[in-house]
Amino acid sequence: MNKPLSGVRVLDLSRILAGPWCSQHLADLGAEVIKIEHPERGDDTRGWGPPFLGETRDAAYYLGANRGKRSVAIDIARPEGQALIRELLPSCDVVLENFKVGGLKRYGLDYHSLKALKPDLIYCSITGFGQNGPYAKRAGYDFLLQGMGGLMGITGKPDSEPGGGPVKVGVAVTDLFTGMYAATSILSALIGRDRTGEGTWIDVSLMDVQVGVLANQALNYLTSGKSPERLGNSHPNIVPYQAFATADGHIILAVGNDTQFQRFCAVAGAPELAQDERFATNRSRVENRALLVPQVEELIKSKPSQFWLDALEVESVPCGPINTMEQVFADPQVQHRGMKISLPHAEAGEVNLVSNPVRFDDQHLNADLPPPRLGEHTQEVLERLLPERKTQLETLKAKGLIR
Repeated sequence: MNKPLSGVRVLDLSRILAGPWCSQHLADLGAEVIKIEHPERGDDTRGWGPPFLGETRDAAYYLGANRGKRSVAIDIARPEGQALIRELLPSCDVVLENFKVGGLKRYGLDYHSLKALKPDLIYCSITGFGQNGPYAKRAGYDFLLQGMGGLMGITGKPDSEPGGGPVKVGVAVTDLFTGMYAATSILSALIGRDRTGEGTWIDVSLMDVQVGVLANQALNYLTSGKSPERLGNSHPNIVPYQAFATADGHIILAVGNDTQFQRFCAVAGAPELAQDERFATNRSRVENRALLVPQVEELIKSKPSQFWLDALEVESVPCGPINTMEQVFADPQVQHRGMKISLPHAEAGEVNLVSNPVRFDDQHLNADLPPPRLGEHTQEVLERLLPERKTQLETLKAKGLIR
């Protein structure tokens, strides 16, 4: 299919996760992403294993965020490498970077330096705390931002319970959200440039994003003046909406309205609970959470998981299992939707990846290129975009400037 970003070229100076997650999405949408890496080290995440792909040196972590890109290995710490980046700039639409604030200025690769060469440049900077403010110079890491940005303050069991205390989310959600905010901002800037002819400098920070995605929990605080507490698997605004132990495992019960609660009570053989004025409405159930939840716990643990999954599905009461990763990829819905894909890989033969979840006209938008090997496309990209440099490439390679 003719992908929506065909013809757009991204010069990607980012590494680790937030930036690469952004550029992988752009690559899936059809953009040509030129991933600039250090000739020896490459992206840090190449070594963040095990596990590694077969006998390669590329970790699974790296593979998860770099599909569809062309790896061009250039040492940008050296003046000749900086010159190469500046020469590539006119043929690119977007520059993406996640260096510390001011980190690229000493190389002449900061926004203002590059805008002087390309006035309509779209330049996206991802940092821990933004381009200004008292924390601007600090490095930002997902785990730190989950804590500082409030997410760990609402994630985990209450301090009063066994095992209570703050817990991070099992994947780097702050990085991932930041990558997607960056991607949508870049897309918006491209549309804006088509209208006005002007580029822009996009400033996206992990801290801002983490605060921004606190969603209803942030509004719970801003509306009431009271900080939400950790509730384990419970929901602050809906009851019962949490994980429950069954006779042989666990399920998630996600009652979203009063009618669903009535149906649940009928299946559980306790219709009187739905008629009790303390539990008849969601507001009353939230206010009387401490009275209701123990009763629901007793009901659910009396029968095995499959009973609840089957019976509640019939009654259209939201309910589901808690799956391992193996069970996720064996799930018939996940398989039907094609969320596991495989691409050919020059060293390993094949690499298994997770599909882009977005579909256009019932087709997944997945890039055709597997995550690149370090420097795999240096020669091809530089010869294509800088043909006048072709005779110099071997010399640059011998000097360790490129790979």
